[in-house]
Amino acid sequence: MSLFGSIQMAGNSLRSNEIALQVIGQNIANANTPGYIREEVDLATAPAQRKGGLILGLGVRVRAVVQKIDLFLEQRLRGSVSDKAAAETTEQTYSQLEGLLGELGDTDLSTAMNNFFGSIAEILNQPESRSVRNLAVLQGYTLAQNIRRMSERAQTLVDDLDKRVQGMAKDINRLVSEIRTLNVRIAETEGGNTSGSDAVGLRDQRQVALENLAKLIDIRVVEQPSGGVVVYSGGDFLVYEGVMRQVEPVLDLESGKFFIHLSETDSKLQPASGQLKGLYEARDQVLGGFRNDLDQFSATLIFEFNKLFASGQGMTGYSELTSQYAVDGANLPLDQAGLKFSPQNGSFQVLIYNQKTRLTQTTNIKVDLNGIDNETNLSSLAAALDAVDGLRAEITGDRRLKLSVESADQQFSFANDTSFVLAALGLNTFFTGSSARDINVNQAVRSDPSLFAASRGGIGADTDTAVQLAAFLDRPLDTQRGDSIGVIYNRLAARVTQGSTIAKAEADGARIFNLTLSGQKLATSGVNVDEEALKMIAYQRTYQASARYISVLTQLFEILVNI
Repeated sequence: MSLFGSIQMAGNSLRSNEIALQVIGQNIANANTPGYIREEVDLATAPAQRKGGLILGLGVRVRAVVQKIDLFLEQRLRGSVSDKAAAETTEQTYSQLEGLLGELGDTDLSTAMNNFFGSIAEILNQPESRSVRNLAVLQGYTLAQNIRRMSERAQTLVDDLDKRVQGMAKDINRLVSEIRTLNVRIAETEGGNTSGSDAVGLRDQRQVALENLAKLIDIRVVEQPSGGVVVYSGGDFLVYEGVMRQVEPVLDLESGKFFIHLSETDSKLQPASGQLKGLYEARDQVLGGFRNDLDQFSATLIFEFNKLFASGQGMTGYSELTSQYAVDGANLPLDQAGLKFSPQNGSFQVLIYNQKTRLTQTTNIKVDLNGIDNETNLSSLAAALDAVDGLRAEITGDRRLKLSVESADQQFSFANDTSFVLAALGLNTFFTGSSARDINVNQAVRSDPSLFAASRGGIGADTDTAVQLAAFLDRPLDTQRGDSIGVIYNRLAARVTQGSTIAKAEADGARIFNLTLSGQKLATSGVNVDEEALKMIAYQRTYQASARYISVLTQLFEILVNI
C-alpha cells in the first residue's frame, strides 16, 4: 500500500468516526424525545487489497446508520397497548356505573325501597290517616323517580360511548393516512432499501403513529422490503404501503347504535382489543347488560307489586277508571294482545259499593285463558263488566278499557284477582309503565292517596293488603323461582360490583404487562446517556489516533519528497 493509500485509509477512519460521533450526538439530543429509537452506526472492515504476496486491509467503512429495534418486541408492545386501552375503557365504565348505583350513599335504590315499604308499614298503625297514605304514595313516587333517573343516566353513558365510537372513525383515518404518507416518504428516502440505512426520523414518526393506532384497534404490522409497512386489523388491511382504506361510522338500524365499517367494503371492523373493542363492550355488554337487568327488575317490581295492590281496596272506591295499558286488538285473546304483562286463566271480583245504603254488591268475573276456546278478549271482558249492575264498561278509541258507575251514590273496587288481568291491563294499580325507563306511580293514586289499596275485605274495611305490601321487599316470588325483589336488586348491584372488580384486575394486569414490555423496549431501543458518553470517548480517541496517524504519514511523505 502506498503512502497515498495509507492517507486515504486514515481519512476513511476519520470520516467513519466523525459519523459515529454525529450519531451519538443525535442519540444524546433525543434522549428524552418520546418515541425516539436509538440509532447505531454499522461499521464494517473495508475491502482488502492484495499487494504482492500480501493482503492488506483498507481500514473501516460505514455500512449503514440503523435503528436499534426489536420488531417482534414492538409487535408484542402494540398488542399490550391495545389490551390496556380496551381494559381501561371497560374499567372506566364500571367505575361510572358504580357511581351511578351509589350503593355507599344514602340516595341509592336500596334506601329508596326501604323508605317506601317502611312507609307502607306505617299505614298499619294509622289506617285512617290520609297523610300517612300520602307519604307512602310520595315514597313510591321517589322510588320510581330514582329508577327512571338511573335508567336515564345509564342511557346518557351509552350515548356518550356511542359518540366516542363515531369520533373514533376520524382518529383511525387520520392515523392510517399518516402511516401511508410516511410509508411513501420512507420508501423514497431509503431508495427501496438500496442505501442500507434507515430513514430514522421518519421511522420514529411511523412507530409513534402505529402505537397510537394500536390504542384504538388491535393491528398487525408487516414490514415490506421497500421499507413500507402493511397494517392489518383482523382480516382486513388498512394500509398497504402507499394504499390506504378509510373507515366510517355506520348506524345499525336494529340496535340504534353506531359501528365502524370499512368504507370500501362496508364490512364491520371486528377489533379483538383496543379502545374500540372496549367501547363496544362497555356500551353493549356492560351498560347494555345493566340496563336490561334494571328493566327486568323494574318490570318485576311493577307487575308483582300491582298483582297484590290490584286485589285490594282503598279508603274510597272509584267512580271512573281507565286502564293504563292498551291492547293490539280488542278481539285478540288477552294473553296474546300485546300487553307488556301477561294475564292467566282465573277470575276477579268487582265490588259495587252504595254510599247511601252502605251495602256492597260482589260480582265474579271469569277470565278464560286456558288455551282451548272462547278465550277472553278485551271486548268480551268489557261486555262482562258492562253487565254488572251499576257499572258501565266501554273500549276507548286507543283500545283501553274504561269503567264508570251509573249513579253518583256508587263506587266500585276490585278483589281476589287470580287472573292478574287487572295488573296486566293497569286497573287499580299503584305503579305504571313496564320498564325502568317509564316506571311511575298511577296518577289516580297520586291525586287521591285515599285510593291506596290497603284493605282486602272491602273499601276501608281492614289493612290486610297493606300487610302484604309492607312485606313485599322480602316476599318470595313464584315467577322469580322464589327470589324476592330485594334479592333481585342485590344481585343486580352485586353483578356491577363483581364486574368492576374483575375489570380493575384485568386493567391492572394489562398495565403491568405493558409496563414490562415498555421497559424491555427502553432497554433495547432507548438512549442511555452514560453508555453514549462512553462510546463518545472511544470514538473520540479513535478519531484522535487517526489524526495522529495522518500526521505521521504527512511527515513520511515530506521526507520522501525531500530525498
